Amino acid sequence: MGQTEYLVTMTTHVPDGVGDAEVAEVRSREAANTARLAEQGNVLRLWRPPLAPGEWRTLGLFAATHETDLERILSSMPLRKWRTDEVTPLDLHPNDPGAGVQPRDPESNEFLTTFTVHVPPNASDIDAVTTGEARRASQLADQGKLRRLWRLPEPGRALGLWQAADTEELAALLDSLPMTAAGWLAIDTVALTPHPSDPATAPAAAR
Repeated sequence: MGQTEYLVTMTTHVPDGVGDAEVAEVRSREAANTARLAEQGNVLRLWRPPLAPGEWRTLGLFAATHETDLERILSSMPLRKWRTDEVTPLDLHPNDPGAGVQPRDPESNEFLTTFTVHVPPNASDIDAVTTGEARRASQLADQGKLRRLWRLPEPGRALGLWQAADTEELAALLDSLPMTAAGWLAIDTVALTPHPSDPATAPAAAR
């Protein structure tokens, strides 16, 4: 059976009264369990989004055969007892460069972009713009800039994973998309920072 990919937003709230030693012990078990799940192909990527002071939140890209299987995977994680998970199923996008864990370029930063497409009712160049978008996405994938692209559950929305030197380069890359030039895209961007247990940045022995 094929696997579905999921974006999971994991927010941890340690209860009052829990000591630092217990937190450290649980985090150590979490890292070991994450390494095991990565070896099994269930944890594909982990990132930290921008955080407020004292906030503990992680974004994870998971693979599972179905949502029940995903719940089994998430329930196996030691931090789950202090955590809430928000799950977003991801669907294949025709312009996706390809699944799998791809090594992260340590010289680049990573970003998630949420695209919302609004095609004007009177648009007459839909085929040309759509074809150009696919061509440009392929070029950016070949350059190592566009890493992944998924369809989100809501119609007309997609999620992209990018590598760029900084926000200025990312903005230039997004501006080069034909749908951006046509004024069809609304884009929300989240800057990501590396997670110590990310399968793409740390060997299994170090996690």
